[in-house]
Amino acid sequence: MKKLLLFVLISLGIVSAKAQFPMMGGAASGSKITGRITASVIDSLNKQPIAYATVSLQNPKTNKVVSGAVSDEKGKVVLQNITPGEYNVLIGFIGYENKKVHVKTTPEKPDHNMGEVLLSGTAAQLAEVKIEGRKNLVENKIDRLVYNAEADATNAGGDATDVMRKVPMLSVDADGNVQLKGSSVKVLINGKPSGTMANSVADALKMLPADQIKSVEVITSPSAKYDAEGTGGIINIITKKSNAQGVSGNVNATVGTRQNTGSFNLTAKTGRLSANTALGTMFAFPQSSRVVIYNRTQIPDPFLPGNTITSEVNQDGTSDWSRQMYNGSAGLDYDFNAYNNLSTTAKYNWFYNGGPGKGHLLANGISSQTQSKTDMSNGNLDWNVDYRKTSKKAGEEFSVSGQLSSGKNTNEFVNTYFVPNLPQSSVASANVGRNKEYTLQSDYTYPFGKGLILEAGAKGIFRNIQSKFAQNVAQDFDYEQNVAAAYSTISFNLSKKMTFKGGLRAEYTAIDFLDANAQHNRNDYLNLFPSAVIAHNFSPMSSIKLSYNRRVQRPSLSYLNPFLNETNQYSVFQGNPYLNPELSNNVELGYSTFFKKGAMLNASVFYRRTQGIIEQFNLTYPNDPTKILTTFRNVGTSDSYGFNLFGSYNLLPKWTLMGNLSMNSYELRNPVLNVKTATRYNYTAFVRSATAFKKGWNLEFFGVGISPKYTFQGKSGAMYFYGSALKKSIFNNKGSLGINMLNPFNRDLHIEMINNSTDSYQTQNIYYPLRSFGINFTYNFGKLKFSEKTKIKNDDLKQGDQQGGGMGGGGQMGGFGQGK
Repeated sequence: MKKLLLFVLISLGIVSAKAQFPMMGGAASGSKITGRITASVIDSLNKQPIAYATVSLQNPKTNKVVSGAVSDEKGKVVLQNITPGEYNVLIGFIGYENKKVHVKTTPEKPDHNMGEVLLSGTAAQLAEVKIEGRKNLVENKIDRLVYNAEADATNAGGDATDVMRKVPMLSVDADGNVQLKGSSVKVLINGKPSGTMANSVADALKMLPADQIKSVEVITSPSAKYDAEGTGGIINIITKKSNAQGVSGNVNATVGTRQNTGSFNLTAKTGRLSANTALGTMFAFPQSSRVVIYNRTQIPDPFLPGNTITSEVNQDGTSDWSRQMYNGSAGLDYDFNAYNNLSTTAKYNWFYNGGPGKGHLLANGISSQTQSKTDMSNGNLDWNVDYRKTSKKAGEEFSVSGQLSSGKNTNEFVNTYFVPNLPQSSVASANVGRNKEYTLQSDYTYPFGKGLILEAGAKGIFRNIQSKFAQNVAQDFDYEQNVAAAYSTISFNLSKKMTFKGGLRAEYTAIDFLDANAQHNRNDYLNLFPSAVIAHNFSPMSSIKLSYNRRVQRPSLSYLNPFLNETNQYSVFQGNPYLNPELSNNVELGYSTFFKKGAMLNASVFYRRTQGIIEQFNLTYPNDPTKILTTFRNVGTSDSYGFNLFGSYNLLPKWTLMGNLSMNSYELRNPVLNVKTATRYNYTAFVRSATAFKKGWNLEFFGVGISPKYTFQGKSGAMYFYGSALKKSIFNNKGSLGINMLNPFNRDLHIEMINNSTDSYQTQNIYYPLRSFGINFTYNFGKLKFSEKTKIKNDDLKQGDQQGGGMGGGGQMGGFGQGK
């Protein structure tokens, strides 16, 4: 009944919007056939796109200009609503020779693609291009920072986790989980969620080869148009795809000591129809990882009041875990005419993480040897269908989108114990989780003119999560979460140099789940999420902005699943289905400026208050005082402040230096429990040097430092790693060959984790083999430009921070982990 009610509310919102905006009813009957003229403006020397080039459409008989536009950042320009006929297309940009091209369209073929239009630089411009001609690694926009991963040679051969570690403002922990300003973020791929992300961000990032990533967008102040999830903000990963006439694509292959990857992308486009497909695979060789764990628990002595019973357990284990991944996608895109487009995409991802382990166990003076075998996998299918309608009014757009996500993840283990003078014993368990998600969304944008733009939309998400426990069918977990949302935003110019954008989003959440006692539990709540940003441009090169927004973090399956994971019999893990969402209020002040010679400075300060912080929580296991139980709880309220400073400078025309420093405070209080932590500070530092030489050679170095991360009960240790890459362009810049290395002088990345509760104390020392060397080959055929048109962006779930995919299982190695 709730699903039906939510669906009706969303449908009424869409119908109401169509009634208010006549454009949505379709084009007027009897209207003349019009088409569009498209082109890509390219520098003739370095083959780079030219942004903001002026394109005018001229009547050759009267010399009157009938239409015009400006090229975007990819050099692409679209002239809409063109009546069939003959025209002169005039193209110009400062520093380039003007160009005139004659085109002709007919009622039978109203659309005309001019392809690449090459502009030749003037004498002064040619001299400048000779020494520059390189795409900026980082770009700053009004609401986001863009890291152009394809311009970074050090990414060759890695995966998305390696890329995220080098993105300004982001920090990545030992398990591969991403944070922004010290808080969780929502990670999208091409503006869309992935069902795999609902299980584990770390595992999902491991599925995406770095060579497939074009850029990463860091959206620090999302408007009300976005789902309200992500207290820190939103990360959008843009992948390399193609949108060129004919057949185009690319292949990538990397062979290395840590992992081997391969990917293939292909696009075929003719006229109004395009089809694309992509395949990717990864295999990581098993490498010996070591985990050392110490547990101490204390409970009251039932026979001697005032005394305590102490239990101590030491574990030292190694594992030879491997990782495997493959993914595939296929999509179709069709333009019915200049105003109506339909597209669909299906993607499938599969990831495996596991292997054998062995170790030594000393529990309260009893010594034993252990052998383990762990297998974890997850697979997910995402299918999107999107319809988009535009009109003769530039900027007006209506869209309806649907998405289906279906996923399955498994967690199986067998631990065997060998105790002197005692029979061999074993512990085994299995958990199968399934996730289904259905989404319907509609958005409308209307520009009134003079900078005034209205956006409105509605959305419904229907989720079902199931977890089946092999050892006890009666404890199966069935969780439903349905979300209905509506939003509206407005933006306008306060003055010639000052703009404002504000909005309000309403989200109604209905939760119903069956607990271990077969009892229904309900939790319905309504939240309002306002957002506002004011930006002032001092000049075309300098700006400042002040923003406010309210955000939410709902717990995902890895937080909720009550399956008792006993991969490590003395450190067991269990999710908490009774968690409430986190709610945060965020204020940020940012300043950006560009200098001569490509120098850039971006600085921001922020304040955030978060209620209902969800954190890992340790306690002595209720039924066995020798065990430590790890779960999650809403532990209190946090006030956090901090800053981010990013800068880049071209020391020489082809030598770029850049650095990023982020800091945030951590302080937690809970009046009910009379708890208040000390104020701690977390920081992340990143430095990079990139040099381009003659004949297509590139050399890059980078280093990353992450301070200890503090939590309610403890901290995780600092991390430091570094790497370099050398790449050579081949085949007339259509391909590249390179070598890369990571931590060449240190085999292991050592991370210490400490958790201290009122009745338990635990330390984990992880020695993860990070040193690696690799050889990468890339070949591109055709053009690598693609337009993602889907509108589905499910941004509302808090991702699993403790999943072990990023570190080969993290604490799960050697059979002593806390997997989920």
